[in-house]
Amino acid sequence: MKRLFSKSFWQERDVEMFIGQQLRWGVITSSIIAFIGGIIYLINHGTAMPSYTEFTGAPEYVRHLPGIFQGVLRLDGRAIIQLGVVVLLATPITRIAFSVLAFAMEKDRLYVVITLIVLSVITFSIFSGLGG
Repeated sequence: MKRLFSKSFWQERDVEMFIGQQLRWGVITSSIIAFIGGIIYLINHGTAMPSYTEFTGAPEYVRHLPGIFQGVLRLDGRAIIQLGVVVLLATPITRIAFSVLAFAMEKDRLYVVITLIVLSVITFSIFSGLGG
């Protein structure tokens, strides 16, 4: 962690490598979580026959973060799969947040402002609920 805040770390190539690793590990982590959730779901519901004549969407509890976390604590396969999706969606958002920090350390104010605007728009659209 000490190396992360040293001035020599913040060379352009090092930052690109760090962001690339961050994105890679986010995708790998979310894939593992979703895979584990899929195995648990198949163990519990693998023999159930789906009804193709009637559409039933995702249960209400996996549509919101508190319900997902409660489902994960119960080892519910659907909730664990949804957690994998949430981690996958959070990966590029953390990359944008890290970019703000990287641009601030480089004292590049224009890119800090632009990246904060992008982060603000994404955060607002996620938490506002205006999309439905």
